[in-house]
Amino acid sequence: MNPVLAQWLAVVSPLLAFGVALLVLPWLLGPGRRWMPVDHPNERSLHHTPTPRSGGIAILAGTLAAALAVMPAWPLAAWLASGAVALAAVSLVDDFRGLPALVRLAAHLLVATVFLLFAPDVAHWPAGWLGILAVPVAVLALGWAINLYNFMDGADGLSGGMAAIGFSALAAGFLRVGDTGGAALSAAIALAAVAFLRVNFHPARIFMGDVGAIPLGFLAGALGAIGITAGYWPVWFPALAFAPFCLDASITLGRRLLRGEKIWRAHRQHYFQRLVRSGWTHRRVALAEYAAMAFSAAVALTALELDGLAQGLLLALWLAITLAAMAWIDRRLPARRGE
Repeated sequence: MNPVLAQWLAVVSPLLAFGVALLVLPWLLGPGRRWMPVDHPNERSLHHTPTPRSGGIAILAGTLAAALAVMPAWPLAAWLASGAVALAAVSLVDDFRGLPALVRLAAHLLVATVFLLFAPDVAHWPAGWLGILAVPVAVLALGWAINLYNFMDGADGLSGGMAAIGFSALAAGFLRVGDTGGAALSAAIALAAVAFLRVNFHPARIFMGDVGAIPLGFLAGALGAIGITAGYWPVWFPALAFAPFCLDASITLGRRLLRGEKIWRAHRQHYFQRLVRSGWTHRRVALAEYAAMAFSAAVALTALELDGLAQGLLLALWLAITLAAMAWIDRRLPARRGE
């Protein structure tokens, strides 16, 4: 890539995303909010006043502006933008009319399948039985990533801050191998999320909503898949960069499945929800989660530079600290059926 173009992508695209997101937010909070769906407090909520959602439109707008800038030099941006827009459209319909869980899931898996099977530089699958087995596993993994943000978007400032940290880690991972296009788009998503935090950090004036959370989950998983197939990083890197989200959602939903609960229904069993219910403020929970996310991202980036035993020891230390923190919450604030 031309050095001047690479520098332009690395600097201008993230700033463009930040600026566009900031410009869209006043419209969402002003007269434009009249059309937006509103989250009304209920027994499963952590907020106490009616709050408009679908604020993730600002993040999506900033991301799309950056993708258009990056696209000529990095064609994969078109595939990422197309998938994010398709998922945002389905989520927006769901916000207004309410779609059955199976319809939403089918849409998520369809977008994941199209991306993994047809996106250039991603659709390289081994021949024979290994490829036959790998494709559905990858589709399900990306489908799960698509839903992670939706499951975890439940406290002021949480999803926006986690996006800022997680996508920054992906940007650093792309920069490490000289992929300026991937780094620029990842950094753009992170800065669009920072702009959104201006109105989403406690006390939140607007929520992200599915229209923002679902595309963010797709972008995190898809960018991770791009790095894996290109050989930039191992499978564990993107999962570790977003580990607080991955672990909280996966463990909580797994427990609900084992108890025979309907995992698509609203609940208050996530670790962050239990902390808020125990008396922690939204601000304190968000800052604690940011610290956990930054710790995980730092470990992920550091581990990429290590080999063999040193890498294994660092990852084992991270796992021990993380599981100990989750066990502390489980002992003091156990999740209860029906909450």
